[in-house]
Amino acid sequence: MDALLKTPAALRYRMPAEWEPHAATWLSWPRREGISFPDSFDRVLPALRAMVEALIESEQVCINICNGAHEAEARAVLDGLSMERITFYRIPTNEPWCRDHGPIFLTRNTDPRLAIVDWDYNAWGGKYPPCDLDEVVPTRAAQFLDVPVFYPRMILEGGSIDVNGAGVLLTTESCLLNPNRNPSLGRAEIEQRLRDYFGIREILWLAEGIEGDDTDGHIDDLARFVSEHTVVTVVEENREDENYQPLQENLGRLRQMKFEQGEIEIITLPMPKKIVREGQRLPASYANFYIANSCVLVPTFADSADETALSILQRLFPDRRVIGIDCRELIWGLGTFHCLTQQQPAV
Repeated sequence: MDALLKTPAALRYRMPAEWEPHAATWLSWPRREGISFPDSFDRVLPALRAMVEALIESEQVCINICNGAHEAEARAVLDGLSMERITFYRIPTNEPWCRDHGPIFLTRNTDPRLAIVDWDYNAWGGKYPPCDLDEVVPTRAAQFLDVPVFYPRMILEGGSIDVNGAGVLLTTESCLLNPNRNPSLGRAEIEQRLRDYFGIREILWLAEGIEGDDTDGHIDDLARFVSEHTVVTVVEENREDENYQPLQENLGRLRQMKFEQGEIEIITLPMPKKIVREGQRLPASYANFYIANSCVLVPTFADSADETALSILQRLFPDRRVIGIDCRELIWGLGTFHCLTQQQPAV
């Protein structure tokens, strides 16, 4: 398509905010032989089922599966749920983290109204090969949906950015500027790709991520837009915790930030207590929530801060049902609901 010689921004595409209406949520069903849930695959299935059960009350759910046997495994876990809003796509994947390898959708007001950006993907800086199946998921999804695809020729995961739908993007230096992603690109070049391919004007940079986060600091464990002018950010109250100083640094940066549209309202979320398993600190964070059409899915950890986090998010989303789902097993895969999902905007 000749139009693809131009950038999405030049063609007036933009990435909508997550709270804007969805046509569907995309997931990639985990494979038993995958590496995400070592020795605990069966123990994460109840959380996956609960996630899908909540989502089908809200919108269509599109699930990537490798083959018929893989689909049968997924259907067995979802047995008893209404399948009317669940569609399976033969799009093979290596791992289930659809936020990072899945299609990132753009919209505009003229036809074609929907498009996909297919960023390059190297499994978080080459940490978990192979990732050849994950790398081509966006283009495979575009073929099924018959929508145009843009190729920025830059490595980027969906969990590393968050947008307010009105021209502002939030990210971290520790991830996007990490030489294990795009060693030949400087900050200015990376910023230009973000503007060109997400249709945004302003970029807000936080510093580092939380302990145990193997993504080098994805923003979806740290700070999230919940409206055009409002950001929620996690803070650690325990000064002895490794996360205390980095999260204070991020909070300080947010407090100093402004954008064209005015001031940023900052709401703080607590952090759950440290979770360590087999000697490994796990990146448990309430910021990894997912905003669907009629609900917000929030990871919980049988922690005293669970209810506080849920009540804060319920105040921020009064028209949605905030649903807490126990993620003590899921977090062993180093991610929760936002990492597993990717929204397809309604057009």
